[in-house]
Amino acid sequence: MPIEMPRGLPFSVDTWTPASSLKRHRFLTHAHRDHLAGIAGTAAAPCIYASSVTVLITLRYFPQLNRAVFVELEAGTPPLLVSDPDGDFMVTAFDANHCPGALMFLFEGAFGAVLHTGDCRLTTDSIHALPLLPHLTCRIDYIFLDCTFTRCTLQFPTKQDSIRQVISCIWKHLNTPAVYLVCDMLGQEDILFEVCRAFGSKIHVDKDKNPDCHYRLSHVAPEILTDDPVSRFHVMSFPRLSDRATEILALARSRQEPEPLIIRPSSQWYAYCEAPEASMKQRPVLTEPMWDEFGVWHVCLSMHSSREELEQALGILRPRWVVSTTPPCIAMDLSYVEKHCCLSCLCNDDPLWKLIGVPDGMTIVTVSPQPSVRTVEAIEESEAVVAYSVEEFGSDDSVQVEVAEPTLEGFEIRVEPPLTLFGRARFGLLPDESQLWRDDYASIELIDNVEIEATEQATEIGPSKEGMADKSVEVTEITEVSGKV
Repeated sequence: MPIEMPRGLPFSVDTWTPASSLKRHRFLTHAHRDHLAGIAGTAAAPCIYASSVTVLITLRYFPQLNRAVFVELEAGTPPLLVSDPDGDFMVTAFDANHCPGALMFLFEGAFGAVLHTGDCRLTTDSIHALPLLPHLTCRIDYIFLDCTFTRCTLQFPTKQDSIRQVISCIWKHLNTPAVYLVCDMLGQEDILFEVCRAFGSKIHVDKDKNPDCHYRLSHVAPEILTDDPVSRFHVMSFPRLSDRATEILALARSRQEPEPLIIRPSSQWYAYCEAPEASMKQRPVLTEPMWDEFGVWHVCLSMHSSREELEQALGILRPRWVVSTTPPCIAMDLSYVEKHCCLSCLCNDDPLWKLIGVPDGMTIVTVSPQPSVRTVEAIEESEAVVAYSVEEFGSDDSVQVEVAEPTLEGFEIRVEPPLTLFGRARFGLLPDESQLWRDDYASIELIDNVEIEATEQATEIGPSKEGMADKSVEVTEITEVSGKV
C-alpha cells in the first residue's frame, strides 16, 4: 500500500488521507484500486496530477469526482513547473512500465531530487530507455521505490517472454474449443492484444459480469473486443478462480466435451510457491507454463520488479537514499541500500533532515575515526546503538566504544507519538470504501501473508528503562547513527 510523504515535502503521492489532504499538491501514479483508496473524499482538496488514462479510469470508478480537479501530465512531455509558497519545483513524468497510464514522478526543488516510482517494473531495458539520466542536473537524492518483491529471489521473465509462453500454451491445445484468459486486471491488456493478433480472433468480455474490464478495454484496445459469446477466447475474472475452474472443467467432463483451457498470467502464484513455507513438491518453473491441481495453467507475468531488477536499477540510478513504498517489504532488504545508504554520509545541512522534521540537521556526535555504521547494521544492533546520556556509556558494557570514549554535543532524542520517519503505511481501506474490493483485487501481488503488523517494521532503540516503556523511538527506513558505539 502507498505511504505518506515526509512532512518536509509539499506534495502527496497516491494517498488520500486527512494528513495527505493538507499537502498543497497531489499526484496519482496509476489507477489500480489500492492506490485510489480514500480519493472519493478529496473532491474539495487541491488538484490531482495524473495521466489521461488514469484520469479516465478513476472517473469511471468514482463518477462523483469533479473532472476539473485533475491536471493531466503525460510521460515524454517537458517538465512541469509547479508554483509553491516554499519554493517552486519541477515535475517530470516517466513511464512506469506497470499498466496503461502508470507514471513515475521526478520532483526537483529545494528539497532535492526525489523520484517516486509508484508501482513499476524497472527492467534494464526500461531504465536505459528513460530520458531520466541525461535529464538530471544532479544525482537523485531519494527514491520512493516499489519494493514488492525484495524478499523474493525469483528472476522473472520479461513481459515478452511471458506473452510467448501464453501463446505457446494455446498452440499446444489447438483442439480446445474455449480458452479462458484470467486477464481482467489493468496492466494485462498486452497479453490479450497479442493473443488476438496471433490467432486472428477477437476476445469476449462479458459486459454485465465484468463491466470495469470491458470499459477499460473499450478505451485502451477496442479493436480486440467482441460481444459474441461464442468466441473461442474469453476474459475470466480472478476472484474464486480455483472454484470456478473446477466447476467449468467438471461440467465439460460431465457432457463428455473437450476440456477448456484456463490460463492465468501472474507472478503471485509463483511467489507463493517459492516462499520457504510453501509445501509444494515441485518448485516453480518460470520458463514454461505450469499446471496446478485445479486445472489452471500458470504463466509467470510480473508487473513489479524482481529483486535482481531493483538492484540493477539502483546501481544505474545511484540514489543517495531509498525508501520502500510497499511495506512490509523494506528497502533495507536490498544490498545497494545496505552498502550505500548510511546516515554518517549525510552532512548536517542535508535536505534529508528537513524532510523528516529535523530542521537543525543531525545531532553532532564526536568519536575517534572508525568505519561508519550502515543502516542495516544499526537496525540489527539497535539494542546497543543509542544511549540516552553520557553517563550511560560508562555504566553499560554493551555500548562501550572500543577505541575512545565518545562525547556528545547537543544530543537530543525527541519522543513523539508513534510516527515513522517517512510516514505511516496505510493498511486497509476507509470504512465507506469497502465496496471497492468486492469484485476486484489489489495490484500489489503480495505473498499470502499480508496481515503483518506494522510493529514488525519498527525497531525500538535504546535500553529499556523503568518509566520509559511507552516512549520508544520507532524507526522504519532509517536509523540515526554516527560512529560505532
